[in-house]
Amino acid sequence: MPRTKYKFNPDSLSFDRVRLGVKALLIRFFAFFAGSLIISLIYWIIIASFFDSPKEKALKREVEQMSIQYDLIHREMEDVENVLEDLQKTDDNLYRTIFEAEPISATLRDGGIGGVNRYEALEGYDNSRLVIETASRLDKIRKKIVVQSKSFDELINLAKQKGDMLRSIPAILPVSNTDLTRTASGFGLRIHPIYKITKFHAGMDFTAPAGTDVYATGNGIISTVESSKRGYGNYIVIDHGFGYSTVYAHLDRANVRKGQKVQRGDIIGFVGNTGTSVANHLHYEVKLNGENVDPVNYYFNDLTATDYERIIEIASKTGQSFD
Repeated sequence: MPRTKYKFNPDSLSFDRVRLGVKALLIRFFAFFAGSLIISLIYWIIIASFFDSPKEKALKREVEQMSIQYDLIHREMEDVENVLEDLQKTDDNLYRTIFEAEPISATLRDGGIGGVNRYEALEGYDNSRLVIETASRLDKIRKKIVVQSKSFDELINLAKQKGDMLRSIPAILPVSNTDLTRTASGFGLRIHPIYKITKFHAGMDFTAPAGTDVYATGNGIISTVESSKRGYGNYIVIDHGFGYSTVYAHLDRANVRKGQKVQRGDIIGFVGNTGTSVANHLHYEVKLNGENVDPVNYYFNDLTATDYERIIEIASKTGQSFD
């Protein structure tokens, strides 16, 4: 029950009851309301300063979970970077060495991401540094993967070319010579059988009966099929590509035509005694970039290590060639 207020009246020497008007009541009401509002605001500020609301608690838990997830992502990215580093080292030091290719430069592998600020939209937040760092690291990993992927594509092409080269390089004996007894004369200075003077012998001679099969020693294209009464007589030249060509001379006849593709082991002609020759035999040459090289170094598909040493010994001891 509200208290009744009285005011002393000096005229009547008595206490009269105070009756408030509407204006006074309104002023009292608004003063009470304002005071309550101020007290409530103070209470709210104090509580908000020391206690989190349910929504704030939920947001903080979400931020903590995101931080944990970012830490896990960084650990996984570190694992990916380690794997990429191993791939890069293997690529540069093994694969590219095998295929005789230059290593990829560190500038290309580790170069930054150019252009405008890619992370401007991520700035201005409490966790901007963490988010930008993660995005930047991810972009660098993505670029390294792209560079490595292109490198592997290049290595695949090099492997295909290497396979073609290995199939094209002269690598077998041009005639059947399992016991090596058909090896007649080697590469180097030899006595010419007709002129009896020392001349450079640009290939190897293999004795064999007339009509013995002559094989292409590597894949290639027949570039020459010629016949002459002197010199090489009937001879064939195969262009193997990759700088290699082979010559098969003194043939009885050819079994191929100019422009024909042949594979290693195909019969391209038959042993004869044409041109400047003193007996049935095959004169065989290997050329690299137009220069004659010793054919004895190109029988690695046919010979064991022991046979290789033996054919070198036989070829070096013969003092006279057959052409």
